[in-house]
Amino acid sequence: MKFRLPTNGLSSNTLILLVALFISASCNLTFFANILNTYPLFSYKAPYLASLALSFVAINALIFALFSFARTTKPVLIGLLLLSSLAAYFMDSYGIVISDEMLQNAAQTNAAETRDLITGKLLIYVLLLGVLPAALIAKTPLRWRGWRPELLSRIGLIGLLLAIIAVLVMTFSSFYASFLREHKSLRSYANPSYFIYSAFKYANQTLATKPTGALAVMGADAKIPSTDHTRELIVVVVGETARADRFSMNGYSRETTPQLQAAKAVSFSNYWACGTSTAISVPCMFSMTGAENFDLKSAGSQENLLDVLAHAGVNVIWLDNNSDSKGVAIRVPYQNMRSPAVNPLCDEECRDEGMLIKLQDYIDSHPTGDIFIVLHQMGNHGPAYYKRYPPNFEKFRPACKSNDLSQCSSEEIGNAYDNAILYTDDFLGKTIDLLKRNDEHFETALFYLSDHGESLGEKGVYLHGLPPAIAPDTQLHVPAVIWLGSAFHDADMPSLQKNRHHRFTHDNLPHTVLGFMEIKTTLYRPELDILHCCRTAE
Repeated sequence: MKFRLPTNGLSSNTLILLVALFISASCNLTFFANILNTYPLFSYKAPYLASLALSFVAINALIFALFSFARTTKPVLIGLLLLSSLAAYFMDSYGIVISDEMLQNAAQTNAAETRDLITGKLLIYVLLLGVLPAALIAKTPLRWRGWRPELLSRIGLIGLLLAIIAVLVMTFSSFYASFLREHKSLRSYANPSYFIYSAFKYANQTLATKPTGALAVMGADAKIPSTDHTRELIVVVVGETARADRFSMNGYSRETTPQLQAAKAVSFSNYWACGTSTAISVPCMFSMTGAENFDLKSAGSQENLLDVLAHAGVNVIWLDNNSDSKGVAIRVPYQNMRSPAVNPLCDEECRDEGMLIKLQDYIDSHPTGDIFIVLHQMGNHGPAYYKRYPPNFEKFRPACKSNDLSQCSSEEIGNAYDNAILYTDDFLGKTIDLLKRNDEHFETALFYLSDHGESLGEKGVYLHGLPPAIAPDTQLHVPAVIWLGSAFHDADMPSLQKNRHHRFTHDNLPHTVLGFMEIKTTLYRPELDILHCCRTAE
């Protein structure tokens, strides 16, 4: 018995237009809010804005018409409804953009992080804007008149939509010239057209980053000179989602960094990230190419700072209390610390401090050679900031106790965030104490820097991940702190303090580490070594 499509019912073209109108109107509150902020209704000609709304519906309908036909029509439209409802929730709630970087973050998010993002508001969005209209589509019969009539009808719809768009653009050409040239960021909020574009970009990038040949060796000439008779013990702490302006060391009115200040650590107040997401910033900061030449297409096929250190004979280990190393530590010893089986300090979640418990055992088990340790924090990962610190660190109250930030005031969100910064300060203070206990046998140093910053509701934007071109400074301006042990006699501390307000970026990390470790390699660029200008002869 052959399956036959019904000859009575709604035409697929009509259904496409209805779904395009529904998604454009219900899943694009942030898009239209940004449009009205840029082009206020009462100070701008209404026909321009009406033409933009009509063009937007036509563009969405055009995309739907191109990607669905015959039996694929319903599945494609249902899928777009569900995805658009998800995108609408995150854009409306957090002001984020569904870019290729954000999709990469989503693909690399673990189960615990995913749970933090699930809220009652999210379920309502998906139910009302996704599931219910999808169920209605599933029950709606579509008329089928045969391949030739249906194909001609679809071509006609596509032609009509293109004509509408062309007429509107030509009629209001000056407006569209301004919109397309001067306000490119507004298009990033178009749902679902922008996330469809981002999905294709991410898929192309993912395929391009798969290894296609031999790994590009970096720093094969790296070596520790024979004149270096001291051992180095360097700890790099990769922070998560910390903002420079929430560190009291940088002038913040609240006391959030008492341990670092007591340890006389140096804070670099003008430090900038090379990305707004962990997936980009972490591999970028350990790359030897620098942010200007960095891209994920090549990062996976090139060695990084950890490999250079290994070439020089340094003992390297990465301890991770976050999601993972984003590909940085795949060729060196790596330990996932997000399990009670390996992290003895787990309550509501496994604490960063647990990475320190057995660290002395690791140091003692390597009686020769320099040691380089990376500690990757959970830090201030949002939106559930209240989970990022033990209860005894709730100094600032009342703190937001929900992962749905819309349920909390800006004060409550800021309090929870600052409590997490305070816990990071305590963790760094304990790390410094461990290094001090090893001062007798090593030249010790700590370098802390966050991968990116965070928006806490400024101008309606939360979390992080906006494209760097449109991201606010709060997502790119990060804290960076250096503490030097007593054996670093060659550091000119007054000069270091004087330079702490100079502009630095993630590009400075690899070369500062190479300087710390006294490693000789042609890759080393002294002008990017933060301490190079502050070293004097012993």
